[in-house]
Amino acid sequence: QVQLVESGGGLVQPGGSLRLSCAASGSIASIASMAWYRQAPGKERELVARITSGGSTNNADSVEGRFTISRVNANNTVYLQMTSLKPEDTAVYYCNANLRRWGTASWYDYWGQGTQVTVSS
Repeated sequence: QVQLVESGGGLVQPGGSLRLSCAASGSIASIASMAWYRQAPGKERELVARITSGGSTNNADSVEGRFTISRVNANNTVYLQMTSLKPEDTAVYYCNANLRRWGTASWYDYWGQGTQVTVSS
């Protein structure tokens, strides 16, 4: 089976920085895109940033200019560099991958367990 494992979350002061990592492992033939989502208490899950296999990216308006998504394809790893963090960024951050497994022609979305990011003074 496919496994996505996030790391790097924690408590940070407003204006600080954090770097989230997500490593995908298992029977993976190809990854079309990887992304970060987040969900704050009482709110819907929202897309934060996405990166395709070709390297194109898109960010949510709320994080544009502050967050940067990147990917190391050879290691099936995606990063989210977060700077100028605000209390409004507090949420559980989830890693997502749209990928194809060996032995199938179908593409599916897979999710990590999530990592907590808390921005507070």
